[in-house]
Amino acid sequence: MEGKVGKALLKSLLCCSAVLEFVCDLMYNITMSLIHTSVQAAVFQAVLKQEIAFFDASPTGELVSRITTDTNDMSEALSEKLSLLMWYSARFGFLLYFMLSQSWQMTLLTCMGLPIIWVIPELTGHFHQTIAARVQESLAKANQVATETFSCMKTVRSFANEDGETEKYRRRLEDTYGLKKQEAVAYAASTCANSMTTLALKVCILYYGGTLVTMGTVSSGELVSFVLYELQFASAVEAVMRYYPEVKKAIGASEKIFEYLDREPRAPPSGSLAPEHLTGHVQFRNVKFSYSGKTEENSLVLKDVSLEVKPGRVTALVGLNRSGKSTCVKLLERFYQPQAGEILLDGKPLHSYRDDYLHQQIAVVSQECVLFARSVRENITYGYENATDEEVYRAARMASAHGFIQELAH
Repeated sequence: MEGKVGKALLKSLLCCSAVLEFVCDLMYNITMSLIHTSVQAAVFQAVLKQEIAFFDASPTGELVSRITTDTNDMSEALSEKLSLLMWYSARFGFLLYFMLSQSWQMTLLTCMGLPIIWVIPELTGHFHQTIAARVQESLAKANQVATETFSCMKTVRSFANEDGETEKYRRRLEDTYGLKKQEAVAYAASTCANSMTTLALKVCILYYGGTLVTMGTVSSGELVSFVLYELQFASAVEAVMRYYPEVKKAIGASEKIFEYLDREPRAPPSGSLAPEHLTGHVQFRNVKFSYSGKTEENSLVLKDVSLEVKPGRVTALVGLNRSGKSTCVKLLERFYQPQAGEILLDGKPLHSYRDDYLHQQIAVVSQECVLFARSVRENITYGYENATDEEVYRAARMASAHGFIQELAH
């Protein structure tokens, strides 16, 4: 009867263990997926909030690589390696307690060898963190070459430079390969050193334990128990030393991500003005501007520019290439801030208006037509998703696009 009860209890425990393991794995994987998507979305949002000058200085391919590749590498490494590191660290503590209960002398000898063993992962972990940051930077540069090539494919084809772009991309990949070889050598050396030091520690413990048994300080049974505990303890130490550099590597790969998250946009805060009616009287008064932010005479694009755009009239800015015509429009859109002078809209400083309000009042037809990889309707209603069908058709007719849009499939 007792045997049947014991078997039933054992089966129940096994079933509960399997169910709990399933639930824990499910919750863990869902949580880590949620963290990954949240971090990726947060980085994307943080980058979008930056000033236009930030995008001028940061290549598109590099930004995409940071948001996608870096966040994915960081979340994968931290979700798997960090959890294992914490688990083995807890196991390390419990085993140390059991070893201490068997023999404090041999435990002391074990602990004396730990600082030597821990020096290796600390040094390799620092190296992995440094090399990982360089690897991610190299990958970002390679992605930038690919992004530029695909986005300017007509230019590449017109100059018959496919082989040149292929060679440039190959050189970037070779740089990454060289860094990964250094990383592989460091990992192999670290693993070998860890194995040798733990083996030396085991030999010392067996020798010292045999001496204690001969002296009668510990029994042979206690020595066997201690050795069994020490074997598991050594495996826990090896696991900690193996996963610690991986966690440091993930930290190195995530440095740029958190740099984006912590970066504050270098632009003045949005104003508060949002009048119901706007006449559109624009005035530039002694405006000086330089894309580099410098105020030296030779770096200025606009030098004491003053002009007036009156409502209800057509005003044309005429000048040579790079004379600052497009720059005036960019300043009016508040993409950049002038180094000196001021821009007035209806007699009020431009920076006193709310950014979203200002961009709703200004319509710009640029020299290059930009189309997103979306439907025609989504392109027309970009920034105005609640537009009615009639408003969409009217906009298409005003742009002389309604006819050929009607001929498109679907």
